[in-house]
Amino acid sequence: MATTTAPDSSEHDTRLSRSITTTLLFFFIVGDTLGAGIYTLVGTMATDVGGMLWLPLVIALVLALLTAGTYAELITKYPHAGGASRYADRAFDKPFVTFIIGFLMLSSGITTSAALANAFAGDYLASFFGDESLPSSVAIPVRLVFLAVLIAVNLRGVRESLSANVVFTCIEVSGLVLVIVLAAIVFGSGDGDPSRILTPASDTPLLSGAFAASITAFFSFLGFEAAANMAEEVKEPTRAYPRALFGAILTAATVYLLIALGAAIVVDPTTMAESTGPLLEVVKASGIGVPSWLFSAIALVAITNGALLFMVMASRATYGLAEVGLLPSVFGKVLEGRRTPWVAILVVGGATMAMSMIGDVSQLADTTVLLLVLVFISANVSVLVLKKKDRVDHDHFTIPSVVPVLALLASLLLLTQMESTVWLVGAGYLVVGVVLFLVARATRKREVASEGSMEDRV
Repeated sequence: MATTTAPDSSEHDTRLSRSITTTLLFFFIVGDTLGAGIYTLVGTMATDVGGMLWLPLVIALVLALLTAGTYAELITKYPHAGGASRYADRAFDKPFVTFIIGFLMLSSGITTSAALANAFAGDYLASFFGDESLPSSVAIPVRLVFLAVLIAVNLRGVRESLSANVVFTCIEVSGLVLVIVLAAIVFGSGDGDPSRILTPASDTPLLSGAFAASITAFFSFLGFEAAANMAEEVKEPTRAYPRALFGAILTAATVYLLIALGAAIVVDPTTMAESTGPLLEVVKASGIGVPSWLFSAIALVAITNGALLFMVMASRATYGLAEVGLLPSVFGKVLEGRRTPWVAILVVGGATMAMSMIGDVSQLADTTVLLLVLVFISANVSVLVLKKKDRVDHDHFTIPSVVPVLALLASLLLLTQMESTVWLVGAGYLVVGVVLFLVARATRKREVASEGSMEDRV
């Protein structure tokens, strides 16, 4: 991996202020990556791999690093907002392809928010009421109210600075550090069972279980791709992005692996597999006296922040596609006074509520992975095409062609592990997307014809 040696013009023309330093960018990516996934999905991984929770995390890390290499080249080569859909547009110049990639991104935001709504109404919230879990008659209304509040916040206008993101990140990380410290204390005192970290699930072959769990593990690494939308506001993106991107992923991986090892030592994997708040089980089993409600509060902050960020991303992506004519123009309507895309927000919110009723946390997380792996495949193909098709006149990070090729192979391998129900939900999203694209195209044709008719009359 290297940086090209072209004349330096990395400070590209932009209407936005390039004020984000490498450190702030690092915290932004860490905040997006170190989120709610690890709080909720350790138990799902335990179902597939028993106490060997570290194994699917290592597999997911390899895929994340390969794809991060692709993003590092594309972001520094084209340091503008837009992400994978912008790269696909440059590589293929096909509006439908551009739309599909953008639609998959916004769909992943909807599905992730739905998964986190389910997680919010799980064991972490139940611990406040002294219950093991919430009955479905309570959990469903809780999900809907939770999402309704997020919709209201989104409509009002969310203006979180990167400094606030650092605060949220610290809150989320504090809970993970607490789990690591408690596990270390248990291990140091001679309690727990270290042999569990090498003990696979009894009823699942290790290899198939590891690859199945890697889908869930990869969900915990998602978020780094969102950094592409900050490209126009980063100082010296050619230097900042690779350092912040790889540093954040490796930081997240270190925390995750310590969590995986500690959780398996302290808690029987079967117990974690039966819980929607698996890290809370570690806190309880440590016997050190940390109030369950305190850790649950930290976990709920992480879940809420993650769900809100993904809903904001999905609504803005919907608005952006409408602005360029790839979705019906109604999605581009803005609320007067607040200047928020109210139609996009309400539609995304309604779709999120519906999705929260379709599957559990694990199924929805796997659907998110499916959608984003398809986006990553597009990005990896795009970088290979653009290496030959498009050269730019500024320095940028470059990777050998073998990296995106390996990322493509790893992505395809991951797709083979997806369950049929996950593919079915993904296909449903694509059908909805194609219909919306055709409606938008037909609407544009009528508008053009109407404008032409008016000009003729004038």
